[in-house]
Amino acid sequence: MMTDIRAWLETLGLGRYADAFEANHVDWALLPDLTDADFRSLGVASAGHRVRLRAAIENAESGEVDAVSAPEASRPSPERRHITIMFCDLVGWTNLTKRMDPEELRTLMQAYQAAAAAAVARYDGHVAQYLGDGLLSYFGWPHAHEDDAERAVRAGLDIIEAVKNVPAPSPLEVRIGIASGPVVVGETGEGQGAVADLAVGETPNLAARIQSLAQPDQVIVSGSARQLLGSAFELRDLGSHRLKGVGLPMQAWCVAGVAQTEGRFEARRGIAAVPMVGRDADVALFLQRWEQVKAGEGQVVLLGGEPGIGKSRIVRELRARLSDDAPLWLHHQCSPFHTGSAFYPIVAQIARAAGFRRDDDDGAKIDKLEAMLDAQPAEARRHAPLLAALLSIEAGDRYQPLTLSPGLQKEKTIEALIDLFTGLAVDQPMLAIFEDAHWMDPSTLDALGEVIARIETLPVLVVVTHRPEFVPPWPAVGHVAAQSLTRLSRRARTDMILQLTGGKPLPAEVLDQIVDKTDGIPLFVEELTKAVLEAGFLEEAGDAYCLVGPLPALAIPPTLQDSLMARLDRLGPVKEIAQIGACIGRVFSHELLAAIAPLRDDALDRALDALIDSELIFRRGSGTDTAYVFKHALVQDTAHDSLLRSRRQQLHGAIAEAAEAGLAGRDDRGPEFLARHYSEAGLVEQALPYWLAAGQAALANANIDEALRHFAAGVGYIGRLPPGPDRAAIELRFQTSMGYARIQQKGYAAPEARTAFERAEALLPDSGAAAPVFPVMVGIGLYHWV
Repeated sequence: MMTDIRAWLETLGLGRYADAFEANHVDWALLPDLTDADFRSLGVASAGHRVRLRAAIENAESGEVDAVSAPEASRPSPERRHITIMFCDLVGWTNLTKRMDPEELRTLMQAYQAAAAAAVARYDGHVAQYLGDGLLSYFGWPHAHEDDAERAVRAGLDIIEAVKNVPAPSPLEVRIGIASGPVVVGETGEGQGAVADLAVGETPNLAARIQSLAQPDQVIVSGSARQLLGSAFELRDLGSHRLKGVGLPMQAWCVAGVAQTEGRFEARRGIAAVPMVGRDADVALFLQRWEQVKAGEGQVVLLGGEPGIGKSRIVRELRARLSDDAPLWLHHQCSPFHTGSAFYPIVAQIARAAGFRRDDDDGAKIDKLEAMLDAQPAEARRHAPLLAALLSIEAGDRYQPLTLSPGLQKEKTIEALIDLFTGLAVDQPMLAIFEDAHWMDPSTLDALGEVIARIETLPVLVVVTHRPEFVPPWPAVGHVAAQSLTRLSRRARTDMILQLTGGKPLPAEVLDQIVDKTDGIPLFVEELTKAVLEAGFLEEAGDAYCLVGPLPALAIPPTLQDSLMARLDRLGPVKEIAQIGACIGRVFSHELLAAIAPLRDDALDRALDALIDSELIFRRGSGTDTAYVFKHALVQDTAHDSLLRSRRQQLHGAIAEAAEAGLAGRDDRGPEFLARHYSEAGLVEQALPYWLAAGQAALANANIDEALRHFAAGVGYIGRLPPGPDRAAIELRFQTSMGYARIQQKGYAAPEARTAFERAEALLPDSGAAAPVFPVMVGIGLYHWV
């Protein structure tokens, strides 16, 4: 029963809770009856997750398994992914094999592998293979996270510490290499020789090669991984190296340790930040609340919004605006790696305030703690023993041992923290920030609840940032306000892009793509704009940028791929429906989806409801006109691009055939729709007549630019046809149509029209009897007449 439920939870994207349940000896049968407080004590802060957990257990007990909620019997299908790969290798393994009995060596290897695998699992990584004395691990498959590169580095540092405790003739040491990049991952090979989870591509080779640069007990990261780490770690540049099997010289960095940053914004984005745009009204609310705080009325603002919407950016702006008014501020950063660590953000804040260093011993830490308390009101010093215990400092004979029960010690600890907090705010206004409350541990939630209840008459502004899944457990009271950030307007997006380009405008077609694809999410705007500037298809021309060639499709930046894929992986088995919908388009009709999806009727409706509940898509219309829209264009692109190219071609072909047969909504039957899907399917012969029809329809409506784009798209595919009269005849039709379009656009003297008609005239001898000779000759005649 437990094994089945664990598999079920993993399929639903809730597998991380299974460890907490088992560690606390939770009776699975009683899980649906646990209270919200029980769930929070187990690390389940999200109300949505509590609902899904209860439903999963109830369905498991009743045996109600369907295609939406049940784990698949087979392994995940191979996918195109952006992942981070870690190679870990023992130092001196050959010497150990010479010195140790084989049986003892086997025991040592198992202990080493177990220690390393535990560190990988701690950060939700996946051990793909044990390679002798080596370990190959993936971060980002089968489940992606927005910070997989950071997880890999943290796991590597933990492995270095963990293997030191493995019993061995001498302390074990490891070398670790980490690289990030695109792979195809899934089962490879046949029969008993098949490898279940092999990642294929350049990235595994790069991780293995860069590991060879490591000294004992070093973690080395590639440039691709370095790009994703921001300022989360202290890194030492090792310069450029030529690696065996890797073409160009590669930059490498050595990880010196975890950086002492206050928040995730600074760790991920660095110190430099784009000037904030489009948030004046949001900041104004905080400034209004601050005026009340200065009058002695404590205020709390719960700042909610989806990832990347700008919550941390607003907090940073607020701190800058209040730097003169608020001489005292406290920053508490919750962490996805410490949701089960009691008081984690408070402990980290106190350690920073006390000035703890990584190499401080317990005596030095107690001295610094006492010095910090001496600067507080006189009664604060009495809390030193509790705070030392909270900070895991061995006090020795400095304090009497605590003899409190765990429950009473927690209660006394919260009282001590409240005394410190309120004592700081007695004589001066204070800004207290709690970031990412969706990752807040239950003990900190309890302490924050007490803070909120007691600050109404103190000059304190508490700002709590959170994602939509977080449900505040505190009662609604007058001094608590909730504010939700919305997406940036098109004007604000344009202004932000101009800030990123240094005031130099982008070509209109590039600007429009960025504005449309980023959907008003500031993080998306920033990362996609930076990726465009670095892609090489733009160059500076005076006070603007211009294209140096055709505009390619905008690729999803590596800095966003993990975050976007994480949203899809949380869908579990309904992700396939999202992928099929993504192949249809950002907007897809229920009718067309039902024609090609593997689910039918109720199962498909449940899958779509799950996608809506996850806020990945939203429903538009009803009845036969029902359609679904991806909330973010980049999420749609990620879902589409994660499919293997062969699978994408199959789906696009099925979409085109279903639409051509009339099994689609009105918007999914036009020639442009059919042309695009037949082209994506590699069925060029079927696609070309529709590209021509789409262009001619646009031309008939005087939409010249659209017509030319359709004609150009068709011409681009013609080269895939075998040479012969049929290919010449279809190209002749396209060139003739392009010629007439150019005349309408620029007049009879347009050189582009001459080029098109001359190409059409050259094709006439090879195009066979069915060629449209008359339109060609008329076009040539018109041009020569002019």
